Amino acid sequence: MSDGISLSGVLPASLTMFDEAGRLDRPATRSHLESLVDQGAHGLVVAGTSGEFVAMSHDEKVELVATAVEAASGRVPVVAGTGTASTAESVELTRAAAAEGAAAVLVILPYYMRPHREEVLAHIRAVGAASPVPVLLYNNPGNSGTAELDAVDVGRLYREGAIHGVKSTFPTVHQVPEVIDETGPDFALFYGGFMAPLSGLAEGAHGWISGVLNVALPEALALYDAVRAGDLATARRWAAAIRQYRYLYTRRPLGDVGDLALYRTMLELRGQHGGHCRRPLLPLTPQQRTELARIMTQNPALRGGVTVGATPR
Repeated sequence: MSDGISLSGVLPASLTMFDEAGRLDRPATRSHLESLVDQGAHGLVVAGTSGEFVAMSHDEKVELVATAVEAASGRVPVVAGTGTASTAESVELTRAAAAEGAAAVLVILPYYMRPHREEVLAHIRAVGAASPVPVLLYNNPGNSGTAELDAVDVGRLYREGAIHGVKSTFPTVHQVPEVIDETGPDFALFYGGFMAPLSGLAEGAHGWISGVLNVALPEALALYDAVRAGDLATARRWAAAIRQYRYLYTRRPLGDVGDLALYRTMLELRGQHGGHCRRPLLPLTPQQRTELARIMTQNPALRGGVTVGATPR
């Protein structure tokens, strides 16, 4: 069981770069992670949902953590996704990530087998007890298809020393202040969706973890700084800019597309490396790519970089 953790700010749930054949592209991944740190990310989250952890082997995840630690080079902490459907495998991967230099681990609710609440709690307790580094609970019942843990459960795990933070990924944000009420000032609470980051931060979240930060990091940093400064007007302008990214997924102007394929293509259209997803995830079609380029040309908020409000650090 590890001591507490000091984590806050804007942490991209980083893409993992795969080549066209689906192989892990370590140099491209390192380059992307270095770019995120250079842009001002307060930390890196790897092997999460946006990193396609479910499509990666144990050894690949460990290699990814090592790559991220090299890319961060001590400038920011690396948080490694180590949760799986198996308690034993989660413990093994957690220890391996810590050995590679991860500052903390992010542990998803055990998925697919639909364990009941007491089984989920036992899983998290077991990983927490075995972890050499602080554990962040990845409370994402929508993706894991299992029982969610409510604020009281999170508070109990915190007081037991099993977890030291949470990525709260729900359609709503009322869980944020409820978790704050059940934990302490040393508990790292991250808003984990992409629907309402301003609301989550304004409700007291210590930071934001999301896949959209692969393409909207400067805007997110500016939003975070504005909320911390109590500048609601500026925060609203940045939140409006970030919503344009969300609309590409929720309003589906390109038809049925995956969010990760969108982010990868946006990076490429900006002249950066986007890499490939692993099957069954598909890339954008040529027609979708052309339409995305047109939308980005017409919408300044999607071109990347700072577009409105104050300058992010």
